[in-house]
Amino acid sequence: MMALNGHDALIKLNVGGVQFVTSRNTLMWISDTFFTSMLSGRIPAVKDENGAIFIDRDPKLFQVILNYMRSKQVDLKEVNPVALKHEAQFYGLTPLVKRLVLCDKLDQSPCGDVLFHGYFAQPSQVFNLAAESVQPLVHRQGCHTRNKSEPICIGSLGCKVPGAVRLCSNVVAADENNSATCCASVSSSRNTLCPTSSLESLSSGNLSKPFLSNSIAALQALGDPFRVRIIRAHHSWIAVAYSETVVCYKSKGSMGWCLGCISPRTERPIRHLAISCKNLTGQGCICVAVSLDDNTILLWSVNDAGVSTEIGRFSVTAHIDALLFIASQLVALSKKGKIVVWHGMTQNWQIQDVTPICSYDTAGSFLLLGCSNGSIYYIDMQKFPLRMKDNDLLVMELHRDPLGDAITAVNIYLTPKSSMSGNWLEIAYGTNTGAVRIIAQHPETAGHSPQLFQTFTVHRARISRVALTAGHLISVCSEYNHVRSWSLTRFRGMINTQPGSTPLASFKVMTLESADGPMDTDPAADVGPYGDKDSEQVFVQKVVPDTSQLYIRLASTGERVCVIKSVDGSSISSYLVHECEWSSGTGACPRRFLFTGHNNGSVQVWDLTTALEMLNARRDKPGYERLEGPTPNELLQLIDEFEITYQSLSSTPSSSISCLPADFDL
Repeated sequence: MMALNGHDALIKLNVGGVQFVTSRNTLMWISDTFFTSMLSGRIPAVKDENGAIFIDRDPKLFQVILNYMRSKQVDLKEVNPVALKHEAQFYGLTPLVKRLVLCDKLDQSPCGDVLFHGYFAQPSQVFNLAAESVQPLVHRQGCHTRNKSEPICIGSLGCKVPGAVRLCSNVVAADENNSATCCASVSSSRNTLCPTSSLESLSSGNLSKPFLSNSIAALQALGDPFRVRIIRAHHSWIAVAYSETVVCYKSKGSMGWCLGCISPRTERPIRHLAISCKNLTGQGCICVAVSLDDNTILLWSVNDAGVSTEIGRFSVTAHIDALLFIASQLVALSKKGKIVVWHGMTQNWQIQDVTPICSYDTAGSFLLLGCSNGSIYYIDMQKFPLRMKDNDLLVMELHRDPLGDAITAVNIYLTPKSSMSGNWLEIAYGTNTGAVRIIAQHPETAGHSPQLFQTFTVHRARISRVALTAGHLISVCSEYNHVRSWSLTRFRGMINTQPGSTPLASFKVMTLESADGPMDTDPAADVGPYGDKDSEQVFVQKVVPDTSQLYIRLASTGERVCVIKSVDGSSISSYLVHECEWSSGTGACPRRFLFTGHNNGSVQVWDLTTALEMLNARRDKPGYERLEGPTPNELLQLIDEFEITYQSLSSTPSSSISCLPADFDL
């Protein structure tokens, strides 16, 4: 309502039920805003019974905005700056928005925080190949060398690693906005998010489980050529897989991370990646293997000069669910019950049919298979045993579940080796009914199969992950990644029965998956736990599919270690926790790093060893506030651009094992 005519007219406003009176001049001094449009009649105005213009917004935030319109001063004492910026954007107050954006940048740095350790831009060759991805793919065989015009040091690719030698170069790195440009034609109105509790199929018996629907994230996951799909590491080497190319980096002491090689372009998109620093062929220093979406396995050797040579190719009739090196063998697993082995000595391929596989784990040269018939099978890849009558791979049954439940998660712990007894074997496994069991083979039971040691029935949903470490037993079920942990005591390396295991913590590591695409398109969906079995393990929590931050949490208690935020704001598409030696100038020391791959093709490196040390230091300070995963406010901010939908599922835990457990890398 206008109380007077002209520019000095009084305007009565009803904002969220609270009455405000101001002048026309106050609302009109910034051009092209919500207020100028409303008062000029370009947008219709609704008036209440008193004639005041009704605006259905937050009155508390509007009071701050109106004070800014009157005095050009901003009072942030009792207001959330993020919420105020959102309101300022709604009203179209560009000067105020710019000021609030500067406030946001006070806590943001393109060089990251104290945990930031390095940045690898996408190599120019990969960027050029991705830009040409609309062209038909041509198979390339034989040798492939990197572009000699590109220096081999990562510094030339825009990598910023503390302590690394920086070389000057005119090599063009990938523009971080290219991936966004590729999808610019996609509507981004409001994404429908569907939070899922785990990567696995929804047959675990959870009621009204939420899902996230995000069409843009699903599209990028399936076809974005600039996106980092997978990261794998072995010792001082890391391999980064894009849609049709693999880039390898090596840590070279005081020089930092340097470019090792770039693979030939593959005919089909890459689904799985494995790397081994062992000289398996005698022809190169490392071996790199990939499996494609048509279930073809490619194997290359890479020499010290960065030259990659294809040494093997094999087509599998079944869907490949995992690819890994064990000892001198390359192993591919299919949950349908097939094992594909490439022998490093003979360089022969062999395929073996077994019982449908639900889970697996490795330790040393051992490969354990958890199967649908309730059995755990064992293969020693170092000995590579073959049956003499038919030359089949010798797969031995190690244990059978007392109830015959499918083994949906398995984890092996090898105790320190002694000259008298060798390794003592301890295995934790979980079933599709929610049971967690420990079996052990100690010196006093030598010559016998592992004996059932302990059983826990604290989960009501299928076990998706289990970890047995020197000090803890950790289990994760498919009900929103619900975690239970126990403290273990040991005597001479063996688990003690007196006192036995002690319950330690119960918490959730909730992750929300996209419901618009296949459930196996996100390589960053596995929360872990990650880390060495003799030290503290961590969970990596990626709450929503399209996010630039990760929550790092202790696997034993769920306590928050830190929050990792992308230095350039790009979404995180994959990650890897890896421990390797890092030179500090006076010698090499093993440190734990987090490698994050991003939608713009970059790889960012974070120092988790420092993060754990800082957590221990914070605990000793008075007034320390213990945090776990995202707080309710943080969660609401993360899912602000998404909509939550739910699926109603059966209330009875399902015994179906058609889903792929989280042990498999997707």
